[in-house]
Amino acid sequence: MLCGMVMRRIIVPLCIVLLFSFTASAETYIITGQATYSDNSKVQHQDISIECAASESNCRQWVGVTDQTDKDGNFTIIFQVDSEDEGTEILLRIKGEDSPHIINLELLESSGGTVTQNIKLDQLPKTPGSGLGTICCILMFAITAVYTVGKTARRLSTPEGRLEFRGMKAAKIVNCPECGVGIAKHLLLAHLIADHDIEMFEAGEMAGKVMRKTWSEEE
Repeated sequence: MLCGMVMRRIIVPLCIVLLFSFTASAETYIITGQATYSDNSKVQHQDISIECAASESNCRQWVGVTDQTDKDGNFTIIFQVDSEDEGTEILLRIKGEDSPHIINLELLESSGGTVTQNIKLDQLPKTPGSGLGTICCILMFAITAVYTVGKTARRLSTPEGRLEFRGMKAAKIVNCPECGVGIAKHLLLAHLIADHDIEMFEAGEMAGKVMRKTWSEEE
């Protein structure tokens, strides 16, 4: 029991000292700068975050640390480092482009706790016209769709249109050789017999003449 009390008196203070030493060695690392496009215009209101190069594993702890540029393109990235992080490479990513930065504690101390790194992108800013062009394309597509739907609806409102929609053709209309009334071609023979009391043979000849006439017109 006495041995346990002695060990606690030794280990507890030692842990406190070690914890304090680790905490004391941690420093706040601040990177400030301005992001611009290749034409020197400001990169406004865009996220800038810390990423790691494929060959660098020591920077995983900072991945995802993010800030956003202001209207002048200025940004401030803040994270914690210690002496073992000296020389670690991180990537500052903005709009898909990466800018490398090497952790430099000596520079951090000599510059008053802030390291400056400006970023110039290879890309140009998007012109207002590109967004307008996209809106115009969407608008034209919407107008075309509305026109097509309206035309289809009007077509479906007629018997012929409904038949076409079901894959059926509307019946060919011919004029009765006796009364001149328009009637479906396939009903002409029955019309001549039933409505005009014409003998079947004669009605067949009359209907045949009308049919042959329509065939020659179609050719």
